[in-house]
Amino acid sequence: MTTVGAETLAGQTEGHISAEARMHWSVESPFNRLRADAALAGFDLRVLSGFRGFSHQLSIWNRKARGELAVLDSDASPLSIVDLTEVEWVYAILRWSALPGASRHHWGTDLDVYDEAARPSDYEIDLTPQEVDAGGMFAPLHEWLDERIATGAAHGFFRPYDRDRGGVAPERWHLSHAPTAAEFDAALSLGTLRATLSQADLESKSVVLEHLDDIYARFVINTNRTTS
Repeated sequence: MTTVGAETLAGQTEGHISAEARMHWSVESPFNRLRADAALAGFDLRVLSGFRGFSHQLSIWNRKARGELAVLDSDASPLSIVDLTEVEWVYAILRWSALPGASRHHWGTDLDVYDEAARPSDYEIDLTPQEVDAGGMFAPLHEWLDERIATGAAHGFFRPYDRDRGGVAPERWHLSHAPTAAEFDAALSLGTLRATLSQADLESKSVVLEHLDDIYARFVINTNRTTS
């Protein structure tokens, strides 16, 4: 039986987070071991984004919903808010950004990573497929990670968004620590998410709540769950 509370699931508390590492206490040591292995292979494995609280995710969502931040299509090209209905815009946001309350980053178990050794000093990381796919600056790191994950040598880390399942776009940069994430994953029910969002100052809230059953199925639980 899970002991994860609703506020912890939604990133509304940080008691499970290492203040220094900005990840779950249980994830810090395995990540440091993975980082040490990467260093031996010539990579400088860094975390661009670890724990992300509810208010942070809410700000991202609301700015995208208002058209103040870029919303991308499946090819990571910008969309125009005037070309889509509100429902279509909500689903477009969900392709690359989680609903507040449903982000795996709330748990501190999931990390967006890159290779600092491969990043030019003046380059601002965008977290796009072009950076991580074949020929991208971070592709060698991810090819190495692919091998470690496939052989069970990644210290419990896996890719929840490993391929396109018709929900969240593939995110090769996104790692999750399976042993720690599993309890959170099991605890995040549709009812818990609905209760969290019902109390939030969320842009397009009525649309989100109207379609939440489908959103939950397509964008929340529709992940690589075989390892978690």
